[in-house]
Amino acid sequence: MPADRSALGAFLRSRRDRLTPAQAGMTPFPGPRRVPGLRKEELAVLAGLSPDYYSRLEQGRQANVSVGILDELARALRLDDVERQHLHDLAAPAGRPGTVREPPQVADPGLLRVMTTLDHVPVLLLGDRSQVLARNALLREVLGDPMEPGRVFSDWLLTDPVARERILNWVEFAQYAVAALRRESARRPHDRRLHAEIARLRTDPDVDRWWEDHRVRDYASMTKRIQHPAAGTLTFGVEVLVGPLDPGQRLIVYTCEPGSATALALPLLTSWALDPVPPRG
Repeated sequence: MPADRSALGAFLRSRRDRLTPAQAGMTPFPGPRRVPGLRKEELAVLAGLSPDYYSRLEQGRQANVSVGILDELARALRLDDVERQHLHDLAAPAGRPGTVREPPQVADPGLLRVMTTLDHVPVLLLGDRSQVLARNALLREVLGDPMEPGRVFSDWLLTDPVARERILNWVEFAQYAVAALRRESARRPHDRRLHAEIARLRTDPDVDRWWEDHRVRDYASMTKRIQHPAAGTLTFGVEVLVGPLDPGQRLIVYTCEPGSATALALPLLTSWALDPVPPRG
């Protein structure tokens, strides 16, 4: 039995809807079209499946799906590497929901040492469910939130007005975060805390709309623009590092171009971050 057959069907349907026959490299079947993208029958032909078998997949009535069929569907739907792995995760055999409570996640000592060497730039260590495991003082100063360990970063990003004010490309970042949460939810189908957090976040109409488009992303590098109340506009290339001991932990490093306005502002921001009462001019 798949981990979540309804989720598998919904993902297939969303990817089918976004792909036209021309994009798929095929001649459309004759007759009026009632869907924006491929018909079920067209996708079945592209993937080498019977229309009935593919219908059962989308309807959540197919108990088992082979790796070969998933790969053919990924090829026919032109999925990227992240989407392909997401498809495999959704179709994976379901294990028994865990009854043992997970121990608290402990920050990776190696990643903490890397953070210490990077105290001249903002750094954040996230664990499962985007929970803050550690951060340096400069990160707190740049984002305008204490971001203490235990804080859920996605909650701050998606619900805190300060996040919307500080992050100039907030919509792009928020959509990215929702797509990453969807990716993590397929990896951790029995994580009740994660799914409860997602359900709570989806009470926001924007988050719910982005969730329903079924986009998936792995946590990866991108540009973040911050409007700091005293230092002005800061531009960072946000890089993601994963340690070898626990792939669920990600070190988020805010980099900047040498000699840029952001690089020149960081020493001043560092002094404010270390001052218990930072000046505001």
